[in-house]
Amino acid sequence: MSRTAPTPETLTLHVPFRIVKRGGRKEVTLPEGAPTQHRPVDALVKALVRAFRWKRMLDSGEFAHVVDLARHEDIAVSYLTRVLRLTLLAPDIVEAILDGRQGTEVTLAQVLEPFPEEWVAQRASLL
Repeated sequence: MSRTAPTPETLTLHVPFRIVKRGGRKEVTLPEGAPTQHRPVDALVKALVRAFRWKRMLDSGEFAHVVDLARHEDIAVSYLTRVLRLTLLAPDIVEAILDGRQGTEVTLAQVLEPFPEEWVAQRASLL
């Protein structure tokens, strides 16, 4: 029978992470260089879906003006126009948001703020 070292009763494990609030929820973020799984942010995806849906409704002639559409959706015109502006984002930025690769610093509040029209400038400020 061989003798081994006694097993300690407690084991301490150090796992580096941060807890960040996003959209009212707490999210664990891992340190730089740690392998991560990309997961889309629901609020950003929902805003993009709404923006492109509303743009399609306006382009098809279903609604003649944003005021009519806002009334139909029961939302403020100012909110509708801020969300509708998301259809002007560069295609690769939209794709990054849908794939969850936009980075933790990109939030719904940030993308609803005015952003540059040029795609190169958008990439510099959002990605």
